[in-house]
Amino acid sequence: MARVCQVTGKKPITGNKVSHSNIKTKRRFLPNLQTKRYFLAEEDKWVTLKVSSEAIRTINKNGLFSVVKQLRADGVKI
Repeated sequence: MARVCQVTGKKPITGNKVSHSNIKTKRRFLPNLQTKRYFLAEEDKWVTLKVSSEAIRTINKNGLFSVVKQLRADGVKI
């Protein structure tokens, strides 16, 4: 699986690494992804998601069931 957050869609972006002498070389900025297991009480099962730290806060705020319902509406298999 790619380095993409399942909830927010965050993925790696490119930019420049700048040295002390101001020489620019290409680099990648990777998202802060975590593999988390959540218990989905409505379906009585565990769900494993690859989420960013921002997505973990979103799940805490909105609730797991509403986030999973939105993902399924977007066509993600969970």
